[in-house]
Amino acid sequence: MKKYQHIFFDLDHTLWDYDSNVRETLFDLFSHHRLGDLGGIPFEAFFEAFLFTNYELWDQFNQGKVDQAEMQQSRFIKVFTRAKLPAESLPGTFERDFVTQTSSKSKVMDHSFEILDYLNDDYALHIITNGFNESQYSKLKCSGLAPYFDLIVTSESSGFRKPDKRIFAHALQKLGTKPSNCLMIGDNPDSDILGAKNAAIDQVYYNPRGVTHQVEPTFTIRHLSELRAIL
Repeated sequence: MKKYQHIFFDLDHTLWDYDSNVRETLFDLFSHHRLGDLGGIPFEAFFEAFLFTNYELWDQFNQGKVDQAEMQQSRFIKVFTRAKLPAESLPGTFERDFVTQTSSKSKVMDHSFEILDYLNDDYALHIITNGFNESQYSKLKCSGLAPYFDLIVTSESSGFRKPDKRIFAHALQKLGTKPSNCLMIGDNPDSDILGAKNAAIDQVYYNPRGVTHQVEPTFTIRHLSELRAIL
């Protein structure tokens, strides 16, 4: 088995449990602002509206079609509209409260700490994420993940977004290493896997739901614990 020196992890959906942490925050905000009283919708309908809108906006962000400010300014206006809630009832602090509260949540994906403990002695571990500095650093700190990682590269700090190979080149330059020494682990077949492939870095596609895809990663796993068979 090939010996790597540096392991790059994506953060959201790969180590940090984005869906669970977001759901908890949105439920709290939905209840606090009594949003169910505005349109008679249940929380599940509001949550589904958020998931659809958020996925759409992040996809546009990854393609460079919107920037951070545009995404954050429009996100909950679009969510309220999709959930058939009056947009004028959107609290002015909703986006900020959402980011702050979500980033303080601590739930991680199954086997995250187990596999990081396993890898920590033999590899240098790093994060490459399309998230923003403030929220990503908060997630790492509040979840207890931060001590495992030497280098944290965000789209904000590097100026590039996965799948742009320049974000990987930025990490390689910072570490003074070459692609063949590295392995990228992530859940997004486009940004994580194709991005790393374009940068000549081997990849592990973390696909817990068994989603059908067109990419051909170096490795595929359903559980993080399966990394033991690769590394």
